[in-house]
Amino acid sequence: MVKKKMDKRILIGGVIALIVIVVAVFAFSGSTTDNDPTHLVVAAHSNIPEPESGFNPLTGWGCGHQNYNPLVQSCLFKTDDNGTIVPDIATDYEISDDGKTWTVNLRNDIKFSDNSTLNAEDVAFTFNTARKTESELDLTNIANVTAVNDTSVKFDLVEPRSTFIYDLRYVGIVPSDTYDNATYGEHPIGSGPYVLDHWDKGQQAIFKINDNYYGDKPYFTQITLLFPEESTWLELAKSGGADVVPVATSALNQSVDGYNFVEKSAGRAQGVSLPYLNDTGIVTNDSYKVGNNVTSDKAIREALNVGINRTEIVDSVFSGHASPEYTGVDTRDFANPDGKVQDGNVAQAKQILSEGGWKDTDGDGIVEKNGVKASFDLYYPPDYLDRQSLSTVFAEQAKDLGIQVNLKGADWDTIYANMYSSAALMQQTSPDPYKSIYQQYHSKEMDGFYMNPNLYNNSDSDKLMEDAMSTNDLNESNSLWAESALVNDGGWSPAGDAPWVWIANYDYNYFVKNDIDMGTQPDGLGNDVLINICEWTRK
Repeated sequence: MVKKKMDKRILIGGVIALIVIVVAVFAFSGSTTDNDPTHLVVAAHSNIPEPESGFNPLTGWGCGHQNYNPLVQSCLFKTDDNGTIVPDIATDYEISDDGKTWTVNLRNDIKFSDNSTLNAEDVAFTFNTARKTESELDLTNIANVTAVNDTSVKFDLVEPRSTFIYDLRYVGIVPSDTYDNATYGEHPIGSGPYVLDHWDKGQQAIFKINDNYYGDKPYFTQITLLFPEESTWLELAKSGGADVVPVATSALNQSVDGYNFVEKSAGRAQGVSLPYLNDTGIVTNDSYKVGNNVTSDKAIREALNVGINRTEIVDSVFSGHASPEYTGVDTRDFANPDGKVQDGNVAQAKQILSEGGWKDTDGDGIVEKNGVKASFDLYYPPDYLDRQSLSTVFAEQAKDLGIQVNLKGADWDTIYANMYSSAALMQQTSPDPYKSIYQQYHSKEMDGFYMNPNLYNNSDSDKLMEDAMSTNDLNESNSLWAESALVNDGGWSPAGDAPWVWIANYDYNYFVKNDIDMGTQPDGLGNDVLINICEWTRK
């Protein structure tokens, strides 16, 4: 009798879960009866979450942690089909000899969607306001921005920064005369190809074509951007409720009638941050512990980088829709291939541990040194199935080396509170070396921010990164970034100090209706599926 009651509960629970998914899918599929071929429905990937403060580039929409097409606004620069940053609102720019002043010249034929003219005063206002606004943006290196005249803007920087072009690429311009921080996000005015028609919070935002747009008019006159939970993605595609739907990790082997499986590379590096400092009892932010006496030992970090099998992990977790990742920037122009190591060598990993003084003296399969077990906690966000799976397989492979990894699923606040003393499963995607190298590895103060979560520091690497920041020559900067990965038997790569175990470069995958032509999209920017939306058509 008890068994029957339990079975009934399980059945009821399963039915309820199914109903929840069906209801969620139905809520997001109201536009399936819209037969206008120029209307497009896109389910947003989790990297483009519904913006809490609205569609405001000054608080992070289109820029910040993830960079993507802001749709309503346009930027000084854009990315072409080859992945090159080229002028958009801007016509050209020049940099002073000391690298601290950037002068950007503008087009004179651009209007906002409210018919007002976009000029240099709007650009200056946008950046001066954004650098003072609490947001995902890091524009603290801007000292001041001034309008030289209607079509010329001067950016004065605190320090030279060769990567400043990325800030100019991703910050959408807002009108200085009418901008109100309290209301702009829900009623944005911009010069992009679309205007926000209305926003049903928690469900969708509908964008319609901007008649004032200065560029090539897009084929799609309306875009409905849905914000569904990842658990509903597959059913949303199966119901035909959207033209473009992200593919969850659990659905990588699935196919959906009427849809193509589209795979986009993005340099989305996922890996494990290992605390670099010893535990000396210090804390930061009054409560965050700092240091770990296991991961601070280089032998542990080297053994993990050499011993895990990245190809096996990629195949098991991502069904091959990813590639092994070693340095976090393997696919970028500033990568250093010499920073990679040969992995999957368990015998070599065990030898590194043994030579480092780590041995299994009690026969429990876990090595120890000076009475300390090779054991540490690994925090990960359980809401992300890919990161949960990566953490699990990583822990299994680490145990084969004699290292015990204790898995801790937690929210981001908890992860941030523990990242200085415990390992954390992190991800970075940015093509900007300031974000993907400088912020990730340059020595810094312990401020509770997630960049450089393991508090890695190396003065030789620091110097090369600073040189890369200060040069005005892009090719020279790329060489310096690469050199900083491996210098004097150190550096931030696995062949150097190995502060990370980067594991996988996971592609962005989408189900796209087979009548959609996405044009020519630039390689390496798959996180921004709408990057070339003005080229899209329906066959």
